[in-house]
Amino acid sequence: MSGDFYGILGVSKDAPQEKIKKAYRKLARKWHPDINPGNKGAEQKFKEISQAYDCLGNQEKRKLYDEFGEEGLHTGFDPEKARQYSERSSFQQTGRPHEGEGFGRYQSYEDIFGDLFGAGMGRDDFSASVAGRGRDVQHDMAIDLVSALRGFETELAMQKVKVCPGCQGAGTDPNSAIVPCPHCGGSGRQDVAEGPMHFTKPCPYCHGHGQTGKSCSQCGGSGQILGTEKIRVTIPQGVREGSKVRVAGKGEPGLNGGKPGDLYLIIHLKPHPFLKREGDDLLMEMPVTVGEAIAGGTINIPTIDGQVKVKVPPGSQSGQTLRLKGKGATNVKTKQRGNLMIKLVIKVPMTDDKEILDMVKKMDGLYEKDVRSGIRI
Repeated sequence: MSGDFYGILGVSKDAPQEKIKKAYRKLARKWHPDINPGNKGAEQKFKEISQAYDCLGNQEKRKLYDEFGEEGLHTGFDPEKARQYSERSSFQQTGRPHEGEGFGRYQSYEDIFGDLFGAGMGRDDFSASVAGRGRDVQHDMAIDLVSALRGFETELAMQKVKVCPGCQGAGTDPNSAIVPCPHCGGSGRQDVAEGPMHFTKPCPYCHGHGQTGKSCSQCGGSGQILGTEKIRVTIPQGVREGSKVRVAGKGEPGLNGGKPGDLYLIIHLKPHPFLKREGDDLLMEMPVTVGEAIAGGTINIPTIDGQVKVKVPPGSQSGQTLRLKGKGATNVKTKQRGNLMIKLVIKVPMTDDKEILDMVKKMDGLYEKDVRSGIRI
């Protein structure tokens, strides 16, 4: 998207982040597609506002934008190389190159940006490279712990920027006459600086094509629209809190036929009432009766693979842990599984039956010493 991000949000270049956020919220409420159903102009305006805030609302992106303009926001842009080039540039205050230095290994404006955006690019394909790959998109996804442990496939309906179906991303009405771009005279390039060497950049009006026509009525000439897309995704077994799941090619579409970006799902796990994950191990508290603790027994334990029978050793104590090997979480990288750790919790029945209370007193006589004798502060 071409344009002044600060102007789009109606703020000054020295505006604090809080003022930028307030301006965005105010404009987003006014132009949101849900508030303006069927209004293509409002939809385009909302997209421009969102793209402007995506940049200015992020301090790192804002620094790059302030220093390099929209070029600095492209995927693969290397600010250090750009600064090094600026320092070694052949231009002084007079606009002339250092005597005898030329551009080093860079011979033109296209060469330095060809190095920034990928080796092996010639001048003819520079405009396509600048407009190339679409931006990556991040989306938060909340899932329950058991689903994360088992893994699953699902379909998401996401609101995202898509290639305009009316013009297939070209930005021009396919039924309109195609004419040489009046801004660049059909060359697809515009002068950047004057001097002994000729510097140009892709024409922002025709995106380097050299030709233009009537703007597409569906996208207003941007080549993109805001729409809803259904995306099939696979969540692998064992994803943790904060894990990133990459869905290739489902980010924002590229311009001028460029490749789309990727979608990254940021996983957030809902707490489970009985299970807790620590590393690749799972922890669970399991109630047992007094009789099971004293005499031992076999109990059913629910796991993510189904129920298993576990023996409780005679004389088990409250807080004692039993280990179920290989019944824990799957490590996404190694595919190895951790353990399920069962913490026994003895549950005492509530009763006022005299016979049972007499038996309890008799049971207390079996302790060889005071159970609290070792407690110290």
